[in-house]
Amino acid sequence: MLEYEITMLNDKTILITGGTGSFGKVFIQTVLEKFSPKRVIVYSRDELKQSEMQAAESFNHPSLRFFLGDVRDRGRLSLAMRGVDYVVHAAALKQVPAAEYNPHEFIKTNVNGATNIVEASLEAGVQKVVALSTDKAVNPVNLYGATKLCSDKVFIAGNSYAGDSGTTFSVVRYGNVVGSRGSVVPLFAKQRIQGKITITKPEMTRFLITLQEGVNFVLKSLDTMVGGELFVPKIPACSVADIANVVAPGAEWQIMGMRPGEKMHEILIPSDEARNVLEFDNHFVIQPVQAFWGNKIGILGGVSCSEGFHYASNQNCESLSIEELTDLLVDYLPK
Repeated sequence: MLEYEITMLNDKTILITGGTGSFGKVFIQTVLEKFSPKRVIVYSRDELKQSEMQAAESFNHPSLRFFLGDVRDRGRLSLAMRGVDYVVHAAALKQVPAAEYNPHEFIKTNVNGATNIVEASLEAGVQKVVALSTDKAVNPVNLYGATKLCSDKVFIAGNSYAGDSGTTFSVVRYGNVVGSRGSVVPLFAKQRIQGKITITKPEMTRFLITLQEGVNFVLKSLDTMVGGELFVPKIPACSVADIANVVAPGAEWQIMGMRPGEKMHEILIPSDEARNVLEFDNHFVIQPVQAFWGNKIGILGGVSCSEGFHYASNQNCESLSIEELTDLLVDYLPK
């Protein structure tokens, strides 16, 4: 997805919210290894994780800065963003069951936090902002997904507030990240020791993308964005049964049934958005629906998708063979 020909990060200051998370750490390592940034600011609220990162050899870099703060705190964000060129927004509350019991907390972080990022970025004169989204924001059936849909709308609308200031906002949406917090893959790897794994429904399908692939796609999107796009990568999918057979071969299955807020298949582009979608070799772009944007935004290339096009983990996507899935999940296989 990325061959590191991008030089836009050299001598620039990048702030990443949620920088101590699984995505954030891989993103920061990639930026420090492949580019020559002026500063990389880790903005997060967990002082223990920041302390652990500071002590790690892989994060021993003169351009790295740690800024303790919460995206709920508008004033703190304003301080952190002084002199920042690019923002990657990865901070979020994500656990679906927790959202159902604590809706206001998720709204404060995922929705109000998004508004704070937009306003602080405009105030600081940030050049580009990319926010991370999720398949759960598509036709949401749980509160977490609903908050991320709101967040997406807030960032896309941020372009209308920017006017001629030069600040642009875009969103990246993708599905299940292998090995991230909440992923079923490390869960199966842990459970197989007891010889039994818990499966919701074996026939469920899921997109699979590695953390590094997600980071590469975000960097590519940051480089090419003009503001208002929602980027969706073309990524393969497989069934939960196939994941179980590869990661925990021979283990007994305990079928739990679908949990509240779950879907049988992940959807990245619903059919009612098809009229606004451009297809490229390795990704899709959902254009903003606001009439005053149109394809203003100067998106180059791409082919319009047909009416009713639908991109889901069981439709219009590549299916992983068992061999391909084994290669992808090699770090989680029995030794």
